[in-house]
Amino acid sequence: MYINAFTVALLLIPALAHAQQPISRIWLTHADSAAKTLTVSWETDRPAPSSVTYSVDGEAQGGGTISTKEVTLHHVTIDVDLTKVKELTYQVRSGAQKSAEHTVRGYTGDELRMVVVADMGYAKTEWTPAVRREKPHILLTAGDNVPDLHSAGRGKSPTLAFSQLIDRDPALFATTPFMPVLGNHDREIRPRGGDKPPAEPVYDVEATAYRSFFPLPDPGWVWRLDVEPFGLRLLALDLSHVQDHGTTWQTNHSPKVEDEQFNWYRKEMEAATDVRSVVTILNEKSSSVRGLEKGAWRKLIERGTLAVTGFGYYAERADVDGFPYFNTSVKGDGAKYPDPKAVVFASEHSYVLLTVRKGEKVRGELRNLEGKVIEGKAVK
Repeated sequence: MYINAFTVALLLIPALAHAQQPISRIWLTHADSAAKTLTVSWETDRPAPSSVTYSVDGEAQGGGTISTKEVTLHHVTIDVDLTKVKELTYQVRSGAQKSAEHTVRGYTGDELRMVVVADMGYAKTEWTPAVRREKPHILLTAGDNVPDLHSAGRGKSPTLAFSQLIDRDPALFATTPFMPVLGNHDREIRPRGGDKPPAEPVYDVEATAYRSFFPLPDPGWVWRLDVEPFGLRLLALDLSHVQDHGTTWQTNHSPKVEDEQFNWYRKEMEAATDVRSVVTILNEKSSSVRGLEKGAWRKLIERGTLAVTGFGYYAERADVDGFPYFNTSVKGDGAKYPDPKAVVFASEHSYVLLTVRKGEKVRGELRNLEGKVIEGKAVK
């Protein structure tokens, strides 16, 4: 069969387009509790090897980090301690595809800034511009990062919902380490159903898709992150819909004092003797958690500095004997379930800004998506 030059060119167009397609869906996490490395993750539409080249404070770091294993979901950990550098510039490659160069700020200087968001899965208002305005070093969540794992074609890929989350603001996720916390929607593999638990489990308790997509410390469904120069410990819990434990609606790991989660949290709190600030992040109603296991959870949480949840679709701060419990949601127009100890309550789309200066304790502040302070003052 005769094939002319024009036909050859047409045949080459798809291959060339694939080769030139930039990698734009990139996200960063800390996969070790000491925050002494950074994990760069990205996706490609075809299996390919993984490599990251990078420079630290303008100085190239050798040949970078390479994995020859051909995959579509890429995770490469680079040996960079952000608490010791001003900035990191990196680029990822998979075969002929590559990304633009992205720059990450180090955790140096006198102040560390973090933003906590929640309930992004059902948010109808754009929330990433508010996050970017705060220029956070770390982006945290208090659960329900996605609406579910099964609807609108997401059943074809268990991680598609998380890919769609990254696509909301590729530049933000490519330049800001992201530390999510689990909510029930992040592991919802089939519809919850009617008034009674269905025959099959609605949630993947082990959060398999979430954990494969986000490389996180510890088992991933709970995690610890220490930022040592600021005396800060962040602890993520797996608590949501705790009343459904033991049914096919069970979403989280057991909250019982004899089980793994409570013992992990207890040990982390007991080991925090030389830590100035401890922030606990979860996805359950604060007043419900305070009553769990005859108050055992409350005693541990209040050893720390403050707690943040994404349980309700509203902005709230409760005060319990001087200890602040925040509730935040970028979808702040839902049903109202105020904490009996609430001192601030507003039906506003919100986030929590956490700031900590060296030698001081962390401060928490509720803000709306315009950046205005909801509660009127920071809590120390």
